[in-house]
Amino acid sequence: MNATLPPNACPPHCRECRLRRTRAFTPVEPEVLDFIEGFRTSTFSVQAGGALLHESQVNSRMFTLYAGWAFRYKTLSDGRRQILNFLLPGDLVGLQQEFGDLSAYGVEAVTDCALCVFENDSLWSVFREQPRLGYDITWLAAHEEGHVDDNLLTAGRRNATERVAMLLMHLYRRLERIDLVDVDGSVAFPINQQHIADALGLSLVHTNKTLRRLSQLGLHELAHGRLRLLNPHALERIAEYYDRPPRLLPLL
Repeated sequence: MNATLPPNACPPHCRECRLRRTRAFTPVEPEVLDFIEGFRTSTFSVQAGGALLHESQVNSRMFTLYAGWAFRYKTLSDGRRQILNFLLPGDLVGLQQEFGDLSAYGVEAVTDCALCVFENDSLWSVFREQPRLGYDITWLAAHEEGHVDDNLLTAGRRNATERVAMLLMHLYRRLERIDLVDVDGSVAFPINQQHIADALGLSLVHTNKTLRRLSQLGLHELAHGRLRLLNPHALERIAEYYDRPPRLLPLL
């Protein structure tokens, strides 16, 4: 059956999940996997540029991004956009909607995406029937809050060079954890300079100049939709990015 699925489609059974075979996620017992599979209501795909979620939309679902890139964002009335964070495989999206009637943000696909779907209104059953899994969801919410704090520090106190260095390091390390680094050390990097500008609160011109400056210093190579870090230690020092030994992440 799986042979007929597109290569990045969500598998029909959680035990066949590619993400669970990486070094990034907490292993779970077979009975917990069965519970997660029962909790999952469906899967779906979104093409690049499509909307997973619109701002102020009524939404009662959570998603785990199985494949592809997306981003969460908020916009002002004049169309200015702030990208809140980039979403990579394994990320849980939509937990906030359990506590509000309307979506507080939008989510847009950068590339073709495949997602697993969970209903928010059945979230209480997770805490009641699988307390450990409920704790994991709480942990993911706290982990996301930590990223929000880091993003606020970046926007509020880091200069343009430090901001770009931080973004490159952070995304590269996240991709590395889920085994998406190729043998030559490069990673797929489908976001463009406008995405970077919208994530870092910079103008497009300033973003272009900063990326070019870091490239000229021999710190990174960004071409044809791929990123390679040529001097990651220098980028870490510029960004003050201190990557502690990563804890395994829960995966829903």
